[in-house]
Amino acid sequence: MRKHFAFVLALICLAGCQSQENSTPEPKTGESGYTINYPIPVAATVGMVADLVKNVGQEYVDVHQIMGSGVDPHMHKASRDDVVTIMNSDIVFYSGLMLEGKMTDTLIKVSRNKPVFAVTELIDEKTLLEPEDFHGHYDPHVWMDVSAWAQCVDAVKDALIKYDPKHADVYENNAKAYKQQLEQLHEYGQKTLKTIPEDSRTLITSHDAFNYFGRAYGLDVQGVQGISTESEAGLKRINELVDLLVKKKIKAVFVESSVSKKNITALIEGARAQGHQIVIGGELFSDAMGEPGTYEGTYIGMLDHNMTTVARALGGTAPEKGMQDKLTH
Repeated sequence: MRKHFAFVLALICLAGCQSQENSTPEPKTGESGYTINYPIPVAATVGMVADLVKNVGQEYVDVHQIMGSGVDPHMHKASRDDVVTIMNSDIVFYSGLMLEGKMTDTLIKVSRNKPVFAVTELIDEKTLLEPEDFHGHYDPHVWMDVSAWAQCVDAVKDALIKYDPKHADVYENNAKAYKQQLEQLHEYGQKTLKTIPEDSRTLITSHDAFNYFGRAYGLDVQGVQGISTESEAGLKRINELVDLLVKKKIKAVFVESSVSKKNITALIEGARAQGHQIVIGGELFSDAMGEPGTYEGTYIGMLDHNMTTVARALGGTAPEKGMQDKLTH
């Protein structure tokens, strides 16, 4: 652990020196006192956070995402490239609530030298879930409830305004427009998932990333693993879920893009051994969005995909290509 801290600190010093040597000519000193280069170089840990910053900052930010599609943020450790990316940025945004568990030490150290913001810091605590098995901490998967994640827009807006007050009006307007889009997405989720028959409203996935999703859209959510993918799924838990699948005659379970499929495969095989056939209803995005450059590689596309996929697989009614007719799979 000490070697890792020393490595991080050495890179911080090195990256700081490099950023001074390679800075863009004729930087402007803003009202905030920061030396500002446009577009502002920003580091964001996960895709959902990066997408927030892109929508609020738009042409005034250049966002560098640290963890790509398919990367599990619970398990990710800061690499040499990650630290260089962070140190070459002027502002850093992360989700918080322990999502980036193994990167937290790095983010704390970086915050001593530059602005670092957790986008979940303004969320009303009454909105947050605190599962019994998560050691007194909040469930970090807030983005699964669009109405809750929309509260993070203001955290990004306020941070950008604090850093770059010259463009406060732009950030205010961008944030307002984006929150309107999120409101439409939330309403789509409520309407679409409501069409699932009452006796089929059980969502079983690889790990407990969908508790906010279930609360917001009226589903009973069950994960094989716990909140963090570090937790191991025991045989007892798998047997409990197999019994549930058979008892309720659930027809579909779901895999996740950033989590191993082995536990879901075990559920399917266990149910089959009891004479009940289960199918994989689709792959859901949990801790990471889709590929960059795709609709599913945006936050709205990610949730549109999840809402549409779950509704159709569990017997509800939803457009094949989703809310905006843009889904690619």
